[in-house]
Amino acid sequence: MESDISQFSASPLARQHTWTLAAYRYMLRKRLGRRSNIDLRSVAAKSWEIAPGELTVSPSAFYLPGQLERVTGWEGKRFYPYVHPGPTMQGGISLQQAPTRGYLIKDVWLVEGALYKGRASHWLSLKPSTFPTISVDHEVDRAAIYCTQNGNTWFGNWLTEDCPTYALACNEGVPVTTAPSARFPLYTQAPAYEDWLEMKPLRLRSAFLRELVLFEDQANNRNRSARYRAIGDKLLAHVAHAPHPGVFLLRGGDGDLRLLRNELALAEHLRASRGFRIVNPLKCDVPGIVAACAGARVVMGVEGSQLVHGVNVLQPGGCLLTLQPPNRFVSYYKYLTDRDGQHFGFVVGTPEGDGFTIDIGEVERTLDLFPRQSV
Repeated sequence: MESDISQFSASPLARQHTWTLAAYRYMLRKRLGRRSNIDLRSVAAKSWEIAPGELTVSPSAFYLPGQLERVTGWEGKRFYPYVHPGPTMQGGISLQQAPTRGYLIKDVWLVEGALYKGRASHWLSLKPSTFPTISVDHEVDRAAIYCTQNGNTWFGNWLTEDCPTYALACNEGVPVTTAPSARFPLYTQAPAYEDWLEMKPLRLRSAFLRELVLFEDQANNRNRSARYRAIGDKLLAHVAHAPHPGVFLLRGGDGDLRLLRNELALAEHLRASRGFRIVNPLKCDVPGIVAACAGARVVMGVEGSQLVHGVNVLQPGGCLLTLQPPNRFVSYYKYLTDRDGQHFGFVVGTPEGDGFTIDIGEVERTLDLFPRQSV
């Protein structure tokens, strides 16, 4: 039985110790086959619309003939409402973007990456610890959680999804996110970005939340776009910048393997032929990365989280060109560029060993497809 939560004081962050078996009760119900996947938002005391939804129509991507025929693997869940990337790249898709909503839930337990209230739960991490803590020594009167599974798993999603939601959280309570762990450590560049974005979250491993505000903030409506563009404006305010041809963001062997074997040769070619800047985010600090990306008309690199450094500050009318492994085609960034009035293009590579290569001539010809004023 859980302890009496009334032993907590009414202060926003009490240190009086208590304990909970909420996580273990969830695990037991799941093992016994009982219903244990009730969404936490369904037990909200109230919900409200923060920003309206809208109907959007997607533009076509820029790509050469024959590119999609090279694709041998893709993440189907990334191409909603279609499974294959072809229709998404061809554009002309009408999609009803959902409104942004808030949900108020009372008396919620946060235990190592998951939220619990009775039989309802909500997962902030892909998988909490096998042996969750039962000790709780924090209480928050009104917490507003802005982190997500995606943001706690991938750096790019943290910047494009969680950071814009932080602005909503500041209006609703104490902005709370999960504390880093051995499995999900704090991203190396997160503190510098948080400093420039004036983010001061409360990081908790476990807590009792007297009131919790959750957000439904995945739709690419205009409100979410405005909050993301505000992030770019804050970053640009820290650096001097002027328009320049483009930036090539190296990926190397970081993260999930997407090894472009001729990455350096391609980057050097673009520096010589078009005046691109080359940035290795693993060897450069955040101020240096933002300064190099600011003003770029084109952001380019292997599809992956490192591109977010450039997308953050890419202006409306700018271009993003992704270099796609044939066996792992992803178009996550197209949804962002469609939303924010930018152009998206891609080149698909050909397999070579445990990686792939990109034809330099195809990159040049794809760049020439973009509107002239954009490049």
